[in-house]
Amino acid sequence: MNGAWRLQSPLWLMLLLALLLAVWWSVRAQRRTAVLYSSVQILKTLPKSWALRVKHLLPWLRLVGLALIVVALARPQHGLREFRVKTEGIAIEMCLDRSGSMQAMDFQLNGRRANRLEAVKKVFRDFVVGSGPLTGRPDDLIGLVAFGGFAEGKAPLTLDHGALLQILNSIEFPQPIEDSHGRVINQRFLEEEMATAIGDAVTLAVDRLKDADAKSKVIILLSDGENTAGVVDPMDAAEAAKAFGIKIYAIGVGTTGRAPFPAVDAFGRERLVAQVVRLDEKTLKQMADTTGGKYFNAQHTEALAGVYAEIDRLEKTLTEGRMYTEYRELYGWFMLPALAIVIGEMVLRSTRFRSLP
Repeated sequence: MNGAWRLQSPLWLMLLLALLLAVWWSVRAQRRTAVLYSSVQILKTLPKSWALRVKHLLPWLRLVGLALIVVALARPQHGLREFRVKTEGIAIEMCLDRSGSMQAMDFQLNGRRANRLEAVKKVFRDFVVGSGPLTGRPDDLIGLVAFGGFAEGKAPLTLDHGALLQILNSIEFPQPIEDSHGRVINQRFLEEEMATAIGDAVTLAVDRLKDADAKSKVIILLSDGENTAGVVDPMDAAEAAKAFGIKIYAIGVGTTGRAPFPAVDAFGRERLVAQVVRLDEKTLKQMADTTGGKYFNAQHTEALAGVYAEIDRLEKTLTEGRMYTEYRELYGWFMLPALAIVIGEMVLRSTRFRSLP
């Protein structure tokens, strides 16, 4: 894979024209006769010392230094690998619930208790990169929408799944902010973010998918399934998805009933307190059925294998993307020699090759 060269600021090269113009003007000025002599022919017969020869090169030395500075200002860069990849895949928007009910500690990961958000993030990660029965989705354009009381686009549709998973890792529950007296100053925001805006999240996902250049477009909705916030009704969002030919695969996380939630007692100790939670499977099933998708329950991470198998049977479309490494700045290779040349020329002109009036 060949490296790619480029100039980040090529307009600086126009200064080279100014330098050439300055050289032309200087040479033209030197050719003009300032004082008339009877003859200078005899001076040409005198031997030229090395100092005199070097002195004649000083203007050209300065020109080279200034030219290198101009090239450095244009910021030459080198990308080690730049290539196109052609893959067959589909466009997928993941809608990830991070509302307050997702704090329920009713999942197990690696032999320990885990909240629903942790489990959903693991399911998402396994789905994208592959784990166990899941082979991963390397050829799919995948985007990410996270939602609590508000829906927020976290990552656009991309083939760069490494960056996508880095963004996934940064998604957490909103945290309280306390003042110097220990009072929570963002209480209203916390209450709003602990709600669940499923309709708004799906609507945002539809808006991101509707113009995607793919024959198959899918929304995977991972949620506890009870809409308690937002301005768009979940079924209206499902109808919008249907209008654009987008299927919704809904995955209900957890169960209805009492689930353990983390809490801090009066002595500052962390403990689990049972709270009532509700998994609105009816709404999730209706949303999936409206768009021709399916509903799955994910009390266990293996449930995602069924979603993966279903999506894999969808019609695939050719996707072309460009992948490249980060460009490396090379201006230092020009700027440092340029400064050395210019400074050296100034020192020589002011000392050994100084001209007296």
